[in-house]
Amino acid sequence: MPRIVACAVVRDDPPRVFVAEDEATLNWVLALQLVARAPGHELPPELRDRIRQALRDEQWGTAVALWMENRPEVDVYPSFELHTAADIELASLELAFTPLFED
Repeated sequence: MPRIVACAVVRDDPPRVFVAEDEATLNWVLALQLVARAPGHELPPELRDRIRQALRDEQWGTAVALWMENRPEVDVYPSFELHTAADIELASLELAFTPLFED
């Protein structure tokens, strides 16, 4: 059975993908791996200060949301299916219920 995970894709060259077990954990990862690593001088001072305060207060989601206001190259998916190798065992049964095998 699929599990639900949260992920983010940074549209860069090459793209970077972050995967976490839930949205709260994903926000923490993004806050540390992307937001905190952004050069402060590249942000407007007021925004930079708000992001710094959110990080100090461990408000990971707030920090990420503020940072993303100026960084549209990040796509966040709070609920995404993660399939495992065990799912393959049911493949032959599932095929019978797909549109290709209806008639």
